[in-house]
Amino acid sequence: MNAHPICDDLMTPEVMGDPHTYYRHLREQDPVHWNERWGGWILTRYTEVLQALTDADTFSSNRMASLEQELGACGRAQYAPIFDMVGNWAVFLDPPDHTRIRRLLNNRFSPMSVEQYRPRVRAIVKKLLADLDGRDSFDMVRDFAYLVPLTVILELLGAPALDRDLIKHWSEQIGTFFFIRADEPRRREIACEGITAFAEYLRPLIEERRENPQLDLISALVGAEEQGNLSTDEVVATAMLMVFGGHETTMNLIANGTLALIEHPAEWMRLKEQPELMETAVEEFLRYDGSVKTTVRWAKQDVVLGDKTIKAGDRLLLGLSAANRDPAQFENPDTLDLARDPNPHLAFGYGIHICLGAPLARLEAQEAFKALTQNYPPPRLAADELEYHPAVIGRALKTLPVTFK
Repeated sequence: MNAHPICDDLMTPEVMGDPHTYYRHLREQDPVHWNERWGGWILTRYTEVLQALTDADTFSSNRMASLEQELGACGRAQYAPIFDMVGNWAVFLDPPDHTRIRRLLNNRFSPMSVEQYRPRVRAIVKKLLADLDGRDSFDMVRDFAYLVPLTVILELLGAPALDRDLIKHWSEQIGTFFFIRADEPRRREIACEGITAFAEYLRPLIEERRENPQLDLISALVGAEEQGNLSTDEVVATAMLMVFGGHETTMNLIANGTLALIEHPAEWMRLKEQPELMETAVEEFLRYDGSVKTTVRWAKQDVVLGDKTIKAGDRLLLGLSAANRDPAQFENPDTLDLARDPNPHLAFGYGIHICLGAPLARLEAQEAFKALTQNYPPPRLAADELEYHPAVIGRALKTLPVTFK
């Protein structure tokens, strides 16, 4: 078999539309690949990706340190909102700061704690589908997938749900930086606009909770600040991260999972007839076509991965979706198997940076797919072509028009 030519442009329409084929060719030909255009290494085998995720002593998550080194002092001043707010996101911090912030939130997002929200999530899903009653066509992304997790996380935080369209807009702006929208030359400026507006929105809510604490996450963050465990900026930044991270990836999980079922209509009926498969089905949606294709690390020291020597300071793109289809780890990796068990996918990452909101995302997706499959027949696509947001990190459909006619 002839080797497939390896293209270093990660933003082509072909790679955006079908990253799995692209990363499969990389995994087969050069699993630890230096990408000159991106300026870093790309890992596509499960073994190396897992190693980079779990070894926090060797691989850093501190994106701000790398960005400051790239931009210098002038750049840091120019993009101050990114450094001041996103720089306080736990996802971009190494221990001990990561450990300190994460410890404050772990209990609230444990599977046991999150389970208490299931009746409320179920009610939200039911209400959103009731709003679509009588329509035999709609956009799964705009009309359902984004509304489920955003409504849930705003309730948990104690933020007004009426502002969800504004918050969605700011999140999309922040996403140009977070998901590495390399096609957008002003992505840092756009992200700064969204961060600034979002912070200005959150500060009065936080001040109100100082005066009138409630049983919500903002009040919990304020309490942590008053005990000396968080700074004021960390309270704002963490609230912002919970909203941003609490809906963007879950929205994509619901949309991508729905598309997988559209492409496998028998599996829609299988879930309808066997709802007890819902938990393993959601895990398979995460593995098969997860919300996050890749994540980034930086080498703190020289290290050997595969047959390559990674130098201290080199950056690495960890192919989560590539690892999740590695035939050395998963039997028939390109097959959608809703009963796959075990399923040790890396869609939520692994190690100390494993996604904090993973239990909530799982619960939301379980309730969303249960309601969809129980109340609707298998849908069909209402578009000739689908388009994905052009991003290195995220796997996000712009729209998913479906019809039940």
